[in-house]
Amino acid sequence: MLSSSATPTQKSLAAQSTHSVNSPVPASRPSFDRDGSLQPPGTSTNAARNMSSSGASFAPRGSSLNPNQPPGSFSSELRQTMQSRAGSRTEVYALDKLDEDDESITENTLNALKDSLNREMKIKEGSENMLEALNAKKAKQTKEQRQRVEAELTASNTRIKELKQKITDAQRSKGVPSTPTRNRNEGLLHNNGLRSPPSASRSGAGSDFDEPTESPTFTLAEILQALEVEGLTPEYYVERANNLVDLFKRHPTLKYDLVWSVFGERMQVMLLGGSREVVAAGYRMLRYAISDMASLKKIRGLNTDFMVVVSLAKDRKADVEREQALKFVRAFLDVKDGVREVSRAVVRTIAAVAEQVEDRLRPICIETLAEILLRDPALLVASGGMIPLSEALAEGTYKSPESLSSAFLYLLDAPHTRKYLRAGYELEVLFTAFTDALFTYEGVVKQNSKAITSALKSWSGLMTLSMYNFRAIGSLISSLMLPNPTIRDTVVELLYSLLRIKPPAWATSYLAGRRLTTYGRVTTLKTSTTSKEETVYEDDGAEQNFVEHYTALLLAIFIKAGMMPNLLQVAQDTDDPMLKRKTTLLIGETLKLASRILPPSWSSELQLLPELFAAASQFGYEARFNATGIVYQISSVSRTLYRSSSSGYAAGYLPSSSMLENLGRAEETPKANSLVNTDDATFRQLLIDSGVLGHSNPSKWNWDVVLKIIEGPLMNGKRLEEAIKASKFAKRLVGFYRPFKFKFSEIKSTRNTQKYVRVGCALIHTLLQTAEGTKYLVDNKLLRQIAECVAQCDPTSGLTAQYPVFSRDRLTDTLCGGYFPILGVLSGDPKGLQMLERWRIFNMMYHIVDFKQRPDLIKLLLANLDYSLQGHPRVLLSKALTAGTKEMRIHATNMLRKYATRQRITPTGQIISDSKWAIQLLVTQLYDPEVEVCATAVKILEKACNSKALLEYIVECRPALDHLGEIGAPLLLRFLSTSIGYHYLDGLDYISNEMDDWFLGRNDNYVSLIEASLARSFIDTHEDQPHRLSIYEDDLDTDQDNHVPPHFYRELSRTKEGCKLLEDKGHFEEFASTIREYGMQSEDPELITKVKGCLWAVGNVGSMELGAPFLESTDVVEHIVKIAESHDVMSLRGTAFFVLGLISRSTHGLEILSEHGWESNTTPLGISLGLCVPSDLSKLFSFKPWKHEIPATVTLLDTQKTILEPPPVEIKEDDETNQRILELMAELGNMVLYKKAKVELFQLRHKKVPGFRQPALFRKVLSLLECHHYRLPDRHLVIELFDKSVLRHIVYGEESSDESATSSGDEQRTERQRSISDPADVERITAKVQKASI
Repeated sequence: MLSSSATPTQKSLAAQSTHSVNSPVPASRPSFDRDGSLQPPGTSTNAARNMSSSGASFAPRGSSLNPNQPPGSFSSELRQTMQSRAGSRTEVYALDKLDEDDESITENTLNALKDSLNREMKIKEGSENMLEALNAKKAKQTKEQRQRVEAELTASNTRIKELKQKITDAQRSKGVPSTPTRNRNEGLLHNNGLRSPPSASRSGAGSDFDEPTESPTFTLAEILQALEVEGLTPEYYVERANNLVDLFKRHPTLKYDLVWSVFGERMQVMLLGGSREVVAAGYRMLRYAISDMASLKKIRGLNTDFMVVVSLAKDRKADVEREQALKFVRAFLDVKDGVREVSRAVVRTIAAVAEQVEDRLRPICIETLAEILLRDPALLVASGGMIPLSEALAEGTYKSPESLSSAFLYLLDAPHTRKYLRAGYELEVLFTAFTDALFTYEGVVKQNSKAITSALKSWSGLMTLSMYNFRAIGSLISSLMLPNPTIRDTVVELLYSLLRIKPPAWATSYLAGRRLTTYGRVTTLKTSTTSKEETVYEDDGAEQNFVEHYTALLLAIFIKAGMMPNLLQVAQDTDDPMLKRKTTLLIGETLKLASRILPPSWSSELQLLPELFAAASQFGYEARFNATGIVYQISSVSRTLYRSSSSGYAAGYLPSSSMLENLGRAEETPKANSLVNTDDATFRQLLIDSGVLGHSNPSKWNWDVVLKIIEGPLMNGKRLEEAIKASKFAKRLVGFYRPFKFKFSEIKSTRNTQKYVRVGCALIHTLLQTAEGTKYLVDNKLLRQIAECVAQCDPTSGLTAQYPVFSRDRLTDTLCGGYFPILGVLSGDPKGLQMLERWRIFNMMYHIVDFKQRPDLIKLLLANLDYSLQGHPRVLLSKALTAGTKEMRIHATNMLRKYATRQRITPTGQIISDSKWAIQLLVTQLYDPEVEVCATAVKILEKACNSKALLEYIVECRPALDHLGEIGAPLLLRFLSTSIGYHYLDGLDYISNEMDDWFLGRNDNYVSLIEASLARSFIDTHEDQPHRLSIYEDDLDTDQDNHVPPHFYRELSRTKEGCKLLEDKGHFEEFASTIREYGMQSEDPELITKVKGCLWAVGNVGSMELGAPFLESTDVVEHIVKIAESHDVMSLRGTAFFVLGLISRSTHGLEILSEHGWESNTTPLGISLGLCVPSDLSKLFSFKPWKHEIPATVTLLDTQKTILEPPPVEIKEDDETNQRILELMAELGNMVLYKKAKVELFQLRHKKVPGFRQPALFRKVLSLLECHHYRLPDRHLVIELFDKSVLRHIVYGEESSDESATSSGDEQRTERQRSISDPADVERITAKVQKASI
């Protein structure tokens, strides 16, 4: 909250610390989204509330309320009554204070408890980290220390539970008040018999006390009349202003019924008040009264422009007023076309604030200027707002440059907005931090690199930065030559990011200095492929990877800009071994990437590294040794990359994810079996090394060796029998996992302790592989105790426990949740299923799912069971799919994802799928009553359609999707890709209707759909975020599919029947003629969208081999190439580029493109990858500098001017002093005459010349401030020279130049105006009122 204190001393002190006390953000970055009430700086929140009293308390109902009066008006009678009763407000304050005491105590208690809870959580986190560090050391040395840390951790957990309980109790007592709270209108309405049900938004939860009915219009009249009371403290007016804002929040439609003649007058008086807090409250009230353009016009009719200019030009002591004035201006931008009512004078003042580096409001002013730039660039250019934006980017003083650069990127796209920016300047200032070696700061370099990355991931940024023969990008690459490690490291990281190079699994160890020979064997390489199983895409018409296509273009640009010679130079010159290795790895990755995605004409010469070999072959120089070492390093890295990546098996071929996974599994097979057949001595040594035989304490065991034993020797039945009978290894290990031994089940769940779960799953899997292991597992108490734990959660079992093992808290805090992955391993084996059935575990699971009391437990069950085998798990899943709650059904549907799309490849190359049961369940989910469940099933089925065999089976299931509308459309489109699906849909009369629908409108809608999809693809993926530790496998719910949305004409062109229909309808010829006639048009946005839609349709048809005759029959490819190389709209060039990539996927399309100078890489079989780039990049990046608009040539609307007539070029005044003042104003803009003019203005002020009390002269000065650039201190200086009463005369339209009239202005002011403007008289007036009441 914000208002004024009672004394000037308090006010001056508190105003300086207003932000630090009340703002939740640092002073350098104020939040303008805070809508909290305004608060007196000298008082606390509770004190402000204690002083609050509704204006209604000063007057009774009755004669003051006239039904014919409009809301917001008032009568003289009510005013007189209010004045006569003003003395009683002290009593009302006292009563309110008593009522607020209990609430304030509860609030303070709650805050204290929350602070304590935060402190305990930090203690707990620190203790856990300390415990993990101690576990890595020797047990004997850290025994006492570990005991102390464990005791502290236990105590911390206890305190956390107690605090959570106390907070819950406090919140409950706060929600249900023990005594009725006093209502603000109680004194007025207690005789009225009308009552209304308690408001859900305003009454406490479970409150039995009814609130009196609130009449918003009457309350509005009360508040406005309360604001008319004279001679009270600023706190009083701020409190009434806050009440009015709360009223607007509760009744948003009330602002449409305001009588502006009355409301506006009150606001003018508030804004002209002498107290900063009162003025701020006035701006806040006006902001909440804004509703539409009509209200903006009425507000500007109050001459608020002058007041905002004066407020923003004040010094930092008035930050509270300046902040609310800036929020008030920003509210204009929230109204449609509201920028047309933003004045040039206001924008110039905001720009002046944005130029002040130390100003607290600077970041928000910069953001405001950026918003105005997007909505009306002409206004910003005419107001001189481009300068602070460019300076903020160049100097790095604004901490989020990517948001500013995105505004420039938006304007650069189209010619009608591009003209307001200067070619080769607005974005290129970002590169200053890299190229200016004398003024380079690490923080600025890092933040500018993010902005450069976002710019190079957009078409407008790439096209602009490639102008002047790739000048900007070339300067970035050449900055690698500067001997600055920060710049070099940042540029290398930038290249990794832009080229989307993911370092291999061994990169971290390599960069740390380990030798690459450690990774020499293929069998020891860890594949970096994900464990999720992906689908096998059909070779015929696999989806186009637009991100790869764009990356190919970026790589070609970097190569042309000289990336490789500069990287080689860094690798040879740098003394930092880490940077040298990182650069060497980047060179190897780049060579590999170039051979894969670039045409041979681009990549063949690159692979030769001519500069490096030339340096290595100069035998007379010592530098050749360094170059030779780099050659060896690059060769070693490339060889290791080849071995660790399956793409090396077929250079230039893009393998599917499933192929990568299968190859990865083949590589790991020898590793798993290498220790199975070991001799006795080795086996005994492994048992000893594990520590299991020597220690009963599991924390002293070597779990890596334990896992090696489980996955190796114990797979042999003889070794397992030996471990069971001849040693205590199996007994101790299995005993560790028994729930009621409280070892495994009591370990805290952290990232470090997840290894115990992995070892447990591996142990159960190993035991199930042999007869000896199975017998041991059947006889052991482990499964019986797990079954008992499950029974504790089964409402029908009769077993209960005070603290169940699978309670919510224990599942979250301990490793008890690890038993469910173990059950999942058992459910994936026939013998394991028999054991689960023996202990009736499935029966208990059915009951748990039926009763739905534990959704967390059900989610955990479903996530971990293995559904590969026919049996109870599938029945349980089917039950959850149909009988569970909505959230449970969505989660169960997501469980089907990997089973519906999983395929196995036999050694002979056949694809075997056992997904039919999952597809049947998914088809059933399409009829779920909840749309979200249906949408989830559609996404999974659409993914399964990538396999032709599965697609045909889905069609055989004959799903009905009519009831889903748009949700089911993508799945129906996939049906078109086979003849069976085509005939099925044709029988439903779907194809002809859908075809007409796409031709008449859906084709244009597809443009926004695919552009949104591409935008998501180019944003950094969630892989950059740290992985979260979760036992619920949330990643199954995140379906981040970046593939292309299906296009009707693409799917139609997959079959001969579809091509025949397309030819009969003649749609392709229509698309081609639209591109031919309107392709180069750049003014009409609707036509541009139409052309984009036609381009995507042509590209999708042309990407299919069956679509070749359509390309042959028209010259549409030639026109698309012309659009890509010479269109004025940059985004349309980008669309044409992607469409050419689609066309190049077909053999015939690639031949046509090669005739026009475009080429693509192909597989060894000659299949195009669709990643075509022009042979000559200058054709694609052919933008020429444009003529930009200067402020003098920009024409603004009259509504965007505060003073319509511009100041005259030659100053002529009748009064010589006034003329000199205006001349000095002009000289303030001249840096040579600045100091002299400033001194002379102070001298004139000291002489008290009459001009400083004349409104006409002040208006001319404001005209100069509006039309010319002045720094913020100069604006403050000039405005402070004039008398305070001058602004009042301008606002009220009393612009008499007579000095006597202006000097006597104080006598002409109303009592109300004097009361607000002169807070020094508050005590005297208050004493008089209290004496009268006595």
